Amino acid sequence: MIEELSYQGLAVLAGAGVLATTVNVLAGGGGMIVLPVLMALGLPADVANGTYRLGVVTQSVAGIAAFNRAGKLESSSIVPILIPTILGATVGALLATWIPREQLKPIMLGTMIVMAALIAFRKQTLIADEGPALTPSEAPRSFVGLFFAGVYGGFIQAGVGFLLLGVLVGTLRHNLIAANALKLVVTLAFGIVALAIFVWAGLVSWVPAIVLAVASIVGARLGVKLMLKVPVAGLRWFVFTCVVATSIVAWLR
Repeated sequence: MIEELSYQGLAVLAGAGVLATTVNVLAGGGGMIVLPVLMALGLPADVANGTYRLGVVTQSVAGIAAFNRAGKLESSSIVPILIPTILGATVGALLATWIPREQLKPIMLGTMIVMAALIAFRKQTLIADEGPALTPSEAPRSFVGLFFAGVYGGFIQAGVGFLLLGVLVGTLRHNLIAANALKLVVTLAFGIVALAIFVWAGLVSWVPAIVLAVASIVGARLGVKLMLKVPVAGLRWFVFTCVVATSIVAWLR
């Protein structure tokens, strides 16, 4: 088990946590790096899935604080987008605890590779339509998108940031920086719900969870600084390469 890893193993995990959180804050997909690493290091798929959630919560808190200090958090938009995503996350997390362990690993790894491929081969970056940002009540189809993003996030988390940005930017017309700040508020909310469910189910390994939590704070601050100052090109291909490589290692473990 991962609790018995050497200091070198924990250092690798910490490095993966910083890198993944930076990617998460910039757009999303960092979980597709961490989850295969956890499985490659020996955690069963269901425990890896639950263990990662503490890092999701801490990275969201750190990222929200950084965006808020920079004046980029649109607080008036928070409540309307939370309700459908929290409901969806509850459904998804419960589903992840019910699926047998031997079936969950191939489902998770296969889903992450497919999601990474969709991200990598998407030809256009997310650009909001012209006009003021909308509320979910002004764009009812966003409720469906937010709910299913919540289901996916509760079930596996990895890559959910891209789904949320698709709704927040593509449907609700927030600019990319504001959407990323709101995305972290959403992941914090359903991250707490999912973490509680996985703790209840006994599927959190606390030593690696704490390592990832600390690493995620560093990565979140770095990610916000990069987003506000540096345009990041080719990120989706980097994520895709990492996901495929770590998933292969995890599958062969």
